[in-house]
Amino acid sequence: EGFMSQVDIDTTIAALQKGLTAIPTDQAVSVIDSWQQQLQGSPLAEQLGELKAALSSGGTSKGKSLTEILTSIGKGTTEAGKTADPSAAAKVKQLGELLSQAASSLK
Repeated sequence: EGFMSQVDIDTTIAALQKGLTAIPTDQAVSVIDSWQQQLQGSPLAEQLGELKAALSSGGTSKGKSLTEILTSIGKGTTEAGKTADPSAAAKVKQLGELLSQAASSLK
């Protein structure tokens, strides 16, 4: 089992490319759940928990806005791409960039 399954990464990239508002909240939450399980114990898993709480509560978690949370997850994911398995690195980096773009689109 690699750093993350390709299916999840492809599905997540495809969803983000359609735009955040196109993703139903319940679908977003289930995707976040599966990422959280894969990244257990990492700072990203904690940020994903905040993202899930923000989505469920209408836009904020622990005083952070959805934009702030997505920005930090985007940065963390892009960083992870630098150390990810070479076969997944490009996709992890793309995912990080899409998350950062999604955060910008919310401002």
